[in-house]
Amino acid sequence: MKKITLSRIAAFLGIAAMSITTVSAQLNLGSECGCPPVGSRPTKLMSSLGVNANGELLASHTLTCDTVYTVDQKIYVPSGITLTVKPGVVVKGASASVPANATAVIVERGGKLIADGTQSCPIVFTSVADPMDGTYSLTNVGDWGGIVLLGIATNNLITTNVYSGGYNGVGFIEGFSAANSRDLYGAGDPLFPTNDDNDNSGTLRYVSIRHAGAILAIGNELNGLSLGSVGRGTTIEHLETIAAADDNIEFFGGTVNVKYCSVLFGDDDMFDWDLGWKGKGQFLFGMAGDSLTGLHTTDNGFEADADDDKKAPALRSHPVIYNSTLISNGHIKPAADNTGPAAIQAKELTEGEIYNSIFANFRSGLHVAGARSNATNKGDAYDNWTDTHNSYNSAGGNAIYHSLLVKNNTFIDFPTVAPNLQRFVLTKGVMVVGKNPPTSWVITDGSSDDLTQFTNDGNSVVSSVPGIDYNWSWNAGHTSYLGNPFHMTPTSNITSSITPPADGFFSVVNYRGAFDASKGSWLSDWALEQIPTSQSSNPTDLNNDGVTDINDFNIFVGKFGQPNI
Repeated sequence: MKKITLSRIAAFLGIAAMSITTVSAQLNLGSECGCPPVGSRPTKLMSSLGVNANGELLASHTLTCDTVYTVDQKIYVPSGITLTVKPGVVVKGASASVPANATAVIVERGGKLIADGTQSCPIVFTSVADPMDGTYSLTNVGDWGGIVLLGIATNNLITTNVYSGGYNGVGFIEGFSAANSRDLYGAGDPLFPTNDDNDNSGTLRYVSIRHAGAILAIGNELNGLSLGSVGRGTTIEHLETIAAADDNIEFFGGTVNVKYCSVLFGDDDMFDWDLGWKGKGQFLFGMAGDSLTGLHTTDNGFEADADDDKKAPALRSHPVIYNSTLISNGHIKPAADNTGPAAIQAKELTEGEIYNSIFANFRSGLHVAGARSNATNKGDAYDNWTDTHNSYNSAGGNAIYHSLLVKNNTFIDFPTVAPNLQRFVLTKGVMVVGKNPPTSWVITDGSSDDLTQFTNDGNSVVSSVPGIDYNWSWNAGHTSYLGNPFHMTPTSNITSSITPPADGFFSVVNYRGAFDASKGSWLSDWALEQIPTSQSSNPTDLNNDGVTDINDFNIFVGKFGQPNI
């Protein structure tokens, strides 16, 4: 019998008790920084801190971990006011009878939210119905409205856009039933006449946002985290959203950068951008809920827009993204508002750069909106992907290049998702999507030239990647999936010939995906879901069959107490 080291046994015990450990970590959130058990903390209404008739805080406040705070209405942080949330704090959003009344924390232009947790003492925003003991189902979405940050960085809104505030560059953020000045983002009006791409709306670090979002109507929703013209002076890293009713994170213009973000079990897109977002992203992880229950309908991995109204603005969305791992659930029914689920849904006019990422178990891989035939609206996603433009390229400055780059990515495709049900397979790697008004979508395989470009750009469609396994299902209570492990890290790194620029934001790594196979998960024990990351590196897999199960436990029990293990 093979020799089993004490370190592997110790690690096995740790993982075998992970569900218990996770629950304990939630109930004792912040214990390492002196916070009392969550259940012993008294509750306090956020409105009792002092708000005006519009729900705006009248002064700056600091929330400490000796209290659980309840968001009992829409709480606004106005210009000049800072809401500071200390490590270990739990904030719970109350539910509302109708989406229009969803409770939320909204940071207005000029306000700040400083929620700067630590790995050992994270900050949790969750539902008032969540007892924080691991029993609250992850299928509970939209219990409250989530977090909204509004800044004055650049966007491409013009006065004829649906959500325009009456000035070019100013708009009303989605998710609210009536327009009011508190919900404006962007600059160009008398109050904030000038854009600031370095605008700072605060810090969200080691923060978990759970069971949030609210859907007033298709195209008018609150998300787990909504970012309206948020500037790059804002810090968003080590953030997770869980069980959002709409998108997990949505960008409405702006220049904000995001790093080490995990989005799990949302009901729409994992990451959605629109209206000229020009930020950066690295180490992004997305995971859909279990499709076998039919309870989650996660749509696209990246839904990329420049302007939903298709007004052909001069300023296009152009984010630069490296090292993502986005994994769906094999769901094949498109959402009401588009043709997904796709790993990358490149829609109205978008530009951008997506490198060194892994996408798995989506209905299809890369969708690009069809070319526009008239000169006025030239520049839809397909044109941006195939035509050359004299524009900005993160790797080489101004150059003639394609303004939508999808390079050195791996698409994992399993062609069947149920008996006798064939997936809408991306046999050619790319699909061209165009709307045939007013009722139908026209979807075609990319041409041979499209396939050549897709392949020459270093992309590949493969049947599997060793170490990545997403054949899992919810447990009976829909509270965890640890009983059926989910592995999202390759056995060994898939290397890439492209590396991110050394610009002070990106980490310069040469592998594909959000996780380094040699290091494992950066989620660590601060996140709600602690996910075994790799079969080969899993110390609890004592028989090396790729999973941790009763067979490994029996090996441990059989060797327990013996001197040479």
